[in-house]
Amino acid sequence: MPSNSFKLGSPLTLEALASVAVDGRKTVLPSSALKRVAASRRVLETAMAAGGTIYGVNTGFGELASTRISTERLAQVQRNLVLSHACGVGAPLEALEARSILFLRVNELARGFSGVRPALVRHLARMLEAGIVPLIPSRGSVGASGDLAPQAHMALAVIGEGCVLFRGRVVPAAKALKSAGLKPFVLSAKEGLALLNGTQAMQSVGGLALLAAERVYRASNLACAASLDALTGTPSPYDEAIQMLKPHPGQIAAARSLRRLLAGSEIRRSHVVDDPRVQDSYSLRCAPQVHGAVWDRLVEARRVVQVELGSVTDNPLVSGGRVISGGNFHGQALSFAFDSAAGALAALANISERRTFQVTAGAAPRLKPFLAADPGVESGFMIAQYAAAALASENKALAHPASADSVPTSANKEDFVSMGMWSALKFKKVVWNAAQVVAIELVCAAQAIEFHRPLKSGKGVEAGLAVLRSKVKASRGDEVLSGKLETARELVLSGAFDE
Repeated sequence: MPSNSFKLGSPLTLEALASVAVDGRKTVLPSSALKRVAASRRVLETAMAAGGTIYGVNTGFGELASTRISTERLAQVQRNLVLSHACGVGAPLEALEARSILFLRVNELARGFSGVRPALVRHLARMLEAGIVPLIPSRGSVGASGDLAPQAHMALAVIGEGCVLFRGRVVPAAKALKSAGLKPFVLSAKEGLALLNGTQAMQSVGGLALLAAERVYRASNLACAASLDALTGTPSPYDEAIQMLKPHPGQIAAARSLRRLLAGSEIRRSHVVDDPRVQDSYSLRCAPQVHGAVWDRLVEARRVVQVELGSVTDNPLVSGGRVISGGNFHGQALSFAFDSAAGALAALANISERRTFQVTAGAAPRLKPFLAADPGVESGFMIAQYAAAALASENKALAHPASADSVPTSANKEDFVSMGMWSALKFKKVVWNAAQVVAIELVCAAQAIEFHRPLKSGKGVEAGLAVLRSKVKASRGDEVLSGKLETARELVLSGAFDE
């Protein structure tokens, strides 16, 4: 067993999720996991043999739970469940998100609490290893009994229906399975439901977006520090003594980061004496309080997501020798977490755009209007700030909490839903927008620093700007800026500016 492989059925972190879904880390299915799965299946089969009514095993689903299913039709009802619930619509999820869903589902089933057969877990593990990525529409989940529609499309691939992404092409699932030496899986009692029930789709979309949000946050500290120096502001409000009088963990950490980035600034030394200004604007002076509060929200969201990654979200569950029905599939915790994180990232984009406005306004010492070399003849970075404003404004609408809504489903059996998948999807949009807004600030602040040359900014700022300049060169006159701004965004999302 390769030492770097992820053992299916093990606890997960966001980093481990990304290592498999994004970086292609190998997975292995240990014999200990298969033993747990087999033991769980025996409990379920014993309960079935006793003749009792077990939801989702020998009954219908949702409002049809009172409809008893005969033994000879148990397999048929599981296949029918997958087919009928594959009602997703809209653009497909990204391949890494769909791969993540498959990985998260097999990892949870390998925990041994769902009552499926070891053969199903082996099949899913082999699909993952073969690089078969289900094609999953992004819309259709209300986050109630988990992400039913998205995960039904994942399950379609398992049984050889629908389409998948395989070796760079969209192909029928049956063809991809055959190429990988697999056959369409024939579901048995409980197994279709075990593939559908759970919060794996919102875990995937929102969890990967959260990792990206953390990168945006770290880049925003660099952007803020560069803007402060470009505007010849003062780092005095970042003094540790001030933070310790309001000791929110994020605030302390943000101020520490800003101090480190600005340490040794020649630009600061050039105006430390006889500067008539007393205080900078809030977007500079209150950066530790704002950025820090954002970080605290992201830390809390990470805590919630990682609890969910280590949870069993199926229903019914096999535990302590019993088959128990419950509601672990409900996505409320994730819905709240992603809504909170989205609001925080929207605020981060807002304050970043305000700094971009100041940097491009041309009111600070040594800076020309819109950072143009020849204002009037050239418009410089005027419209870059417009783009930041447009995205920051868009985020204000996207920050409306999905969790504030609930639309009853399944003839009112599922009368309160989480809207967790929509919370994750719009959080992903907010993160992308915020990444672009911060990237615009970085590009503008870097251009503004050029007006202060040969003076240098802080050592941390200069190191970050060197990374930026490796891909985004300084402007020497009016030009099409879109490519530069998008390249800067990709650097932000890649973690190039992580400290």
